[in-house]
Amino acid sequence: MLPEKNSSKQEHLIFLEGAKPRLKELGFAWKIFKQFIAGFRTLHFIGPCVTVFGSARFKEDHEYYAAARAFGKGIAKLGLTTMTGGGPGIMEAANRGAFEVGGKSVGCNIKLPFEQAANPYTPISITFRYFFVRKVLMVKYSYAFVIMPGGFGTMDELFETLTLIQTETINHFPIVLYGKSYYQPMVDYLKGMVDAGTIGLNDLDLYLLTDDVEEGLQHINKHISKNAPKKARKRLWWLLESK
Repeated sequence: MLPEKNSSKQEHLIFLEGAKPRLKELGFAWKIFKQFIAGFRTLHFIGPCVTVFGSARFKEDHEYYAAARAFGKGIAKLGLTTMTGGGPGIMEAANRGAFEVGGKSVGCNIKLPFEQAANPYTPISITFRYFFVRKVLMVKYSYAFVIMPGGFGTMDELFETLTLIQTETINHFPIVLYGKSYYQPMVDYLKGMVDAGTIGLNDLDLYLLTDDVEEGLQHINKHISKNAPKKARKRLWWLLESK
């Protein structure tokens, strides 16, 4: 396993070193294209999704794990698909909740040299090599977002999603920030950004901060009915698919 992980890491390092011969750049673009096509084929028919972002490091006995599991169950009961990054921690918890009540559960995993391993609650799963491909597809198929406490990756996902909504690149889909004590310092900082004039006061309405899973689910349900299709796309033959 180590040679594959090291090879993946080396490939990223080479890509970030600047311009390369044109044939190498073309080859890299082809790899990206194949990743997108694989993602389209896997995710095209999964139905309207709610993506749950959060740390891979919380264990089963943590309160945030329990809350993410409850979100997964609630999302499934709304008739929606639960999508996560497919790994452990918060991702596992949300997938587990959906899986346990018979809901659709999807994992979009990523190849990493550490930490990330696919959780067992994702009957539908795909593993990506590139973070940006993974993130594009997770946003593309989602109609709401639950942001549990997390680290750098979760913050990246949160602020990119906020930026897409703020700039009307995607619809005004609901964002639920779960964990008041965790996110309050960040919210205070955002209010400082309003005072500095770098964001607008109305931008603070792009998310709901809560400690209540039911409140978060109600917020999602209130908004998603206006934006999400009611059912998954009808499965038809597409790009030589066998299922």
